[in-house]
Amino acid sequence: MKWVLVIAFLLIVGSLASAMVFLIRDRGQTRNVVRALALRIGLSVLLFLTLLFSHWMGWIQSTGVPIQ
Repeated sequence: MKWVLVIAFLLIVGSLASAMVFLIRDRGQTRNVVRALALRIGLSVLLFLTLLFSHWMGWIQSTGVPIQ
């Protein structure tokens, strides 16, 4: 499960980087930047929902922050 989350996070960062490249190269003339940012948002929402579902199913456990 840990590897799935790491791969999803890397895809999100990669999508953000590709949006930056499209913005620099195309200067915002094409819709590539919008597509890349929409993909990033979709992946982020999917990652969040996957984390919620995994916690609900008991596949991952929250450890909490210890108060000293």
